[in-house]
Amino acid sequence: FALWYPGKISGTIEVNYNDKAGTVMDAYFTYMVLCSDNTLYTGYTDNLKRRMEAHNSGKGAKYTKARLPVELVYWEKHATKQKAMQQEYAIKQLTRAQKLKLLPEDVQNKINKK
Repeated sequence: FALWYPGKISGTIEVNYNDKAGTVMDAYFTYMVLCSDNTLYTGYTDNLKRRMEAHNSGKGAKYTKARLPVELVYWEKHATKQKAMQQEYAIKQLTRAQKLKLLPEDVQNKINKK
């Protein structure tokens, strides 16, 4: 799998979007967000931009709704929905410490300072 990380949490998600539909063609993502209470949430989507907007508008996952705002800290691109879902499950089985090791050092430092 490929790790996509913009270099900073508020960076641009560089994905080929279909302007009319607002969806990503032939791509699925496993992602982690940092919630306002310093917890990590893992999910999968076919459109990172739309999913982050949904999370931060309170229309995302029940877990994140009460922990706004959230920041995208990790994502991986997959060719199929099945692969994205399998990776989501694998990440959810990790301990917090193991999840933190997946993140770049600057993000780990930011999280550890909270």
